[in-house]
Amino acid sequence: MARYQYLCPECGPWTVVLPMGTAEAARSCPACGGRSGRQWTAPSLNLMDRRLVGLRHREEAGRDVPEVTTALPPPARRRSATDPRHATLPRP
Repeated sequence: MARYQYLCPECGPWTVVLPMGTAEAARSCPACGGRSGRQWTAPSLNLMDRRLVGLRHREEAGRDVPEVTTALPPPARRRSATDPRHATLPRP
């Protein structure tokens, strides 16, 4: 569904939600019944979920400015043997 904005000479702008591509060039105003011409407006791109917008910005930033590692990761801990018989086995 798309939002279309019309301008009534007496009541001002008003919006209608219709399937995409089905809006007429002029419609009757719902308040006064006068003829209203369709206005061309930018699409409503600011209606995205804020979390999705943040993820998209992070994805786009990673392309040009990747995150930089400033320190080495901690060394892997060696597992200690739980069975005392393993302590007598030869080590590589």
